[in-house]
Amino acid sequence: MKRSLAIISVLFGALSLLAQVHIPAGDPQTWSAQQALSPYVGQTVIFDMPIVVCSNAKSDLVVSPWRMFDPDNQGVGGSKDYVTAMHINGSCGFTLTGVSGYHRCGEKIYNLRAKVNSTSRLTFESGDWRGNTRADMEAGLPDVGEYRLLICGFNLENYFVEHLGSDYLGANSQAAHDKQREKISKALKQINADIFGLVELEQGDAAIQEIVNDLNANIPGRNYQFFHDSYSGSNQKSDIVYDANKVEPIGTPAHIDTEVSDRKKMVGFREKATGERFIYSINHFKAMTGGGDTESRRLNEARAVVNYYNSYRANGNIRDNDILIMGDLNAHAKTAPVLFFTDNGLIDLHRAFHADSSYSYMYSGKASYIDHALCSSSLYSQITGMAGYHINSDENDAYTYDKSSDKTMFRSSDHDPVLVGLKLDSTLMYDPTPQLNSAEILSGEAEELIILNAHSDESKSYYAIYSVNGVLLERKEITSVYYEVQLPADPGVYVVYIYSDGQTFQRKMIVR
Repeated sequence: MKRSLAIISVLFGALSLLAQVHIPAGDPQTWSAQQALSPYVGQTVIFDMPIVVCSNAKSDLVVSPWRMFDPDNQGVGGSKDYVTAMHINGSCGFTLTGVSGYHRCGEKIYNLRAKVNSTSRLTFESGDWRGNTRADMEAGLPDVGEYRLLICGFNLENYFVEHLGSDYLGANSQAAHDKQREKISKALKQINADIFGLVELEQGDAAIQEIVNDLNANIPGRNYQFFHDSYSGSNQKSDIVYDANKVEPIGTPAHIDTEVSDRKKMVGFREKATGERFIYSINHFKAMTGGGDTESRRLNEARAVVNYYNSYRANGNIRDNDILIMGDLNAHAKTAPVLFFTDNGLIDLHRAFHADSSYSYMYSGKASYIDHALCSSSLYSQITGMAGYHINSDENDAYTYDKSSDKTMFRSSDHDPVLVGLKLDSTLMYDPTPQLNSAEILSGEAEELIILNAHSDESKSYYAIYSVNGVLLERKEITSVYYEVQLPADPGVYVVYIYSDGQTFQRKMIVR
C-alpha cells in the first residue's frame, strides 16, 4: 500500500510539473501582470525572465520584470522612454508573498516559481536570488576604473551635532546621533575617497569637524582637512573634505548663494603628484517640497552655477575648463535644471557610463538619480569611471539609525554615495570627431543612439536619419556634447549622417 501511495505521489508530482505554465519575457512597453497572469489564477507559474525587487518597504515584496524608475528620470515628458516608464510602474508590478529572509531592492529572482493567488498577488515557492546583496556591497566599491583620485558626492541625510531634537531634521537624541555617526563613519571609511563633497550638514564647523576627526582616526595615512566658514545656525549646508596629502586647494571655495545659502560651493584643486588641476563644485539645490515653483528655483540655481563657472575661469582663477559638478540637485535626469547643464555642454556621467540604468535614490518603489555627477567635455576624457554605491537606496528604511540597533554602513543615509574616478592628464586631447555608441544596436541592449562630440559652440550641428531606401526620417540640431537620439521604432537598416564643424560623418545603424 505504501509503495502504491509513493507511486501515486510521484505521478501526481510529475503531472503537476507538466501542468506548470511558463510566463515568457514580454515587451516592457506593453506587458502587464494582469494580462499575463489572469488565465492562471490558482495555478503555479514559472517566469522565464528574471524578476527584480522594486520595493522591500514591507514584508511582502513588490516585484516586476523591470525595475521601476521615476518617469522624469528616464525621459522628457511625453517621450517614448517616459511613457514606457509610466507603463512599467502602473502595469508590470505585483506583490510577492511568502519570501523568507531579507532582500534588498535590485536583487533579481531567476526561475521564479510562484502560485498565482490573483493577478496582483503571488506566493513564492522557489527561485534563485542573485546580485545586489549586502555581501556584494561589502566586497568592494563599484568599478570606476584605474583612477588616481577618487571623488565622492554624498548626501548625509541631516548630519546635525548642535541642535539635536530641535525639529524634524536629523537625530533627536545623543544616542541616535551616535548611531548615525557610526554608520556614516563606516560608509566613509569604506569609500576612502580623496575628496568628499558632503551635503545636509549642520551649518557651522561642528558637524564637519566631527566627520573629519573620524576619517583621520579610521584611515591611516590620510590627512583630511576641510574649509572653515562663518555660517552658523541649524540649517543645512554643503562642504568639501580633501586629503591634503593628495591635493591642495587653489584659493578658497566660492559660495554661490542663489535661492539657498551655503549649499553651492566651487573651488579649484591641484593634484600634488602631477600638478594637474581641476575645478570641483558641490551642490544641494532647493528641495522638491516647500510650495511654489520649486523647479524654476532649481533652474535658477543651475544657471548660477554655470555662470559662476564661466566667470571663475574668466577671472584667471584656473586656466583650463575642467570642472566636475556633483551633489543632490533634487532634480531628475530629464528635468529642466539638469537639461540646462547638458544643454550648456556638460556631460551627464550617470547617462554616459550607465545609460538608463543608473540610480542613487528610491521613492515609493521608483528608482532615480537626483545625486548627480556632470563634467565639462575637457574633463570627460580624464574620467575613468562613475557609479552610485548602492549601500542606502536599496535598503529597507527600518535599518536607519533612529529605527533600529543596526550599526552597519547600510542605510546610513537615504541617498547613495556617488563615486567618480579621475586620472588627470592635461595632455589628453578631447577628440572632436563625432562618434556613435554602436554601429549595430540590438533590441534590449540600447534604447537610444548616443552621439558624442558633435556639438560645437562655433557653429550649429545636426544629425539626420535616413532609411536604407534614402527616405529622410528625422533631422534635428545637436545641442550638447553627449546627445541622445531616440531609435527608429521599426527594425531595419538606417544611415545616420552627422553634420558638424563643416564636415559630414556617415554611419550605418542596424536596429533589430
